[in-house]
Amino acid sequence: MINRAVVNSRLPSSGDLEFWPTPPWATRALCAFLKQRGLAHSSCWEPCCGEGHMVHALNDYFQHVTGSDVFDYGKGFPVVDALDPAVEVPAVDWVITNPAFTLAEQLAKKVLDAPTRPSLALLNRSNWSEGGTRYYEIFEKRRPTWTIQFSERVPMIQGAWDPEASSATAYAWFVWVAPPFDQTIHEWFPPTQETQFTRLSDRAFAMPGEAARRRAAKAAEGAESRPADLFEERADG
Repeated sequence: MINRAVVNSRLPSSGDLEFWPTPPWATRALCAFLKQRGLAHSSCWEPCCGEGHMVHALNDYFQHVTGSDVFDYGKGFPVVDALDPAVEVPAVDWVITNPAFTLAEQLAKKVLDAPTRPSLALLNRSNWSEGGTRYYEIFEKRRPTWTIQFSERVPMIQGAWDPEASSATAYAWFVWVAPPFDQTIHEWFPPTQETQFTRLSDRAFAMPGEAARRRAAKAAEGAESRPADLFEERADG
């Protein structure tokens, strides 16, 4: 989704976006969790779908999956700003998405307060549960049914999914089953979710080696920008 602070009177460009594609296995881990509890129902909306990484995985579990995004990534998904007041939350069983970190709170409130009353699952940094303002705006009256912490890292880089990437960021699913929202159970995904839920079809979305290429390019750029005299011996010591 787009950072609305940069968009008031113009259409977004790709440079404005917080697009961090979700590894498909991380979505399947959630879907399997819901299926075990009889909660993987027939319809789902992914409102921040980007190039379709999450939609690809959701299609393995839901009969009807609709994806959209505020930006056209050229994959055929409808262009819809889910936070536009004129856009209504559709009558689906679930809204499942990985929103921009800065917009997750707004999206959560809109979905949880929607007249259509879908269940909601947001993939976000584990520390999204922190913060006094977010507590009062979200968690005080809309407690998640589950927070499900990944025991392994869910590596994401901006603009691409690289299965070889690494990450120091911890992620969790925040899940609200249709109201009432009165208590929260904290769960964990055991290790090996990546191994268990990766499929050969995911290769179509992967850009292996992209993270390493970016690190190398950044290192080369940094070396070129450093003053040469820093590396020269000086007679005065």
